[in-house]
Amino acid sequence: MTPSPGDAPPLLVGTQGAVRVLTLNRPAALNSFTGAMHVALRLALEEAAADANVRALVITGSGRAFCAGQDLNDPALSGPDADVGDLVERVYKPLALRIRSMPVPVVAAVNGVAAGAGANFALNCDIVLAARSASFVQAFSKIGLLPDCGGTWLLPRLVGRARALALTLTGDKLPADEAARIGLVWQCVDDALLMETALALAARLAASSTTALVATRLAIDEAMDMDCEDALSNEARRQGVLSRANDAREGVAAFVEKRPARFTDR
Repeated sequence: MTPSPGDAPPLLVGTQGAVRVLTLNRPAALNSFTGAMHVALRLALEEAAADANVRALVITGSGRAFCAGQDLNDPALSGPDADVGDLVERVYKPLALRIRSMPVPVVAAVNGVAAGAGANFALNCDIVLAARSASFVQAFSKIGLLPDCGGTWLLPRLVGRARALALTLTGDKLPADEAARIGLVWQCVDDALLMETALALAARLAASSTTALVATRLAIDEAMDMDCEDALSNEARRQGVLSRANDAREGVAAFVEKRPARFTDR
């Protein structure tokens, strides 16, 4: 018996070597977020974080979209008195913080439209790849809301205040190639090569020193709110911790011996 679309899981979880792949799976609704999808995503992220065999993560969407943001038909938003702020505090804030604190590098493979919270969910990932047909839409102003899931913090840091305001106040669609040109995402690739490129990148990151990659993410994020002197001190502190770990010793030994390093820390 073939399951109906309503029976399909809202999230697909797969593994390729040391790479965990999470696929948002509500294609008929452009993978928009529901309560069930949030629960599945939270569980999958926690499981990936706890699994020592997972050394990188790829997040993508099924069908023709990455994620169209919050499903406005979800029961969480039913009724004229629905508190969107409560939903942001309870659900989207923990989601953004979980992505930004994953103990492994996270790659977003944006395969189609990424709108509203779906766009900012992708931008919270460490490296964002976008298919050439993909687009990013800060659609909040069109329904009388403001950017959430970290959008107000992310956008000015990624593209500057002027572009952040233009993107959010107009809600205009930003094509993937332009998103890459202005630095909103890392790279725009041909649609047919998106997952191949994302998985190859994730495998490369998985073979690197996970502890060093995550420490680099943390140091860069911390430096955004520091002056240069404090950032230099923070680098010294984190470098001291890394230099005493197994991966640094292995990396130095491999360099001296002219062989590939075999990193194991996580």
